Amino acid sequence: MAEVQSNDHGEGGKNKQKKQTLRVDFTPMVDMNMLLITFFMLCSSLLTPSSLPINMPSKDKVQEGQENKVRESSAITVLLAADDEIYYYEGLPKEESYADPEFLKTNTYGDGGIRDYFINRNRVAFEEIKQLGIQKKNLEITEEEFKEKVREVQNRVLREDKIAPEVMIKPTDLSTYRNMVDILDEITIANIGTYAIVELEAGDRRLLYDKTGNAEYLTEEERVELGVETIN
Repeated sequence: MAEVQSNDHGEGGKNKQKKQTLRVDFTPMVDMNMLLITFFMLCSSLLTPSSLPINMPSKDKVQEGQENKVRESSAITVLLAADDEIYYYEGLPKEESYADPEFLKTNTYGDGGIRDYFINRNRVAFEEIKQLGIQKKNLEITEEEFKEKVREVQNRVLREDKIAPEVMIKPTDLSTYRNMVDILDEITIANIGTYAIVELEAGDRRLLYDKTGNAEYLTEEERVELGVETIN
């Protein structure tokens, strides 16, 4: 609140001069701030820590020598290429696969692209988990029950039914961080429970070069071996 004080000098004189002093009272503003701080402290809630879901290793016993092997029928290898391009092939590559121009297929990110392909390959688990999501939305099951049932479905289709796809993601030096985030999102949307990020192999680089003609996928030694002009 502002207050004006005036001092009258020269009482009885002809030239009466008044001196005014402006004083602002901040007390009501401080009280209002304290009320607002108290209000937000009482009405707001603190953020609870959250973590990314992690698929823990199964407790099922695995035969010796079979720990890291992927079934050929369920293996999908995704190559993250330059300019937001994405390539993939099914199964495990053989020597004759590299000479087959149709072995490496192309696709796009998002709905109508690799997402539909993943969902079709994981159709059984996708539909079951979709129904579980509806039950959770209708409060028929809790969040913890939903997560537990999702893990059971993914383990069943992988180990008992043996129909779940196993995705190997291989980023190239020409792909971007966003490409990796996007492909992980597509896998999550399709409810695929098994995937891994794997280093690009020589055969994969050769497939990309044969498919795109881009020699940047090759190493220097591979360019010399193939007689490709060296890139400066």
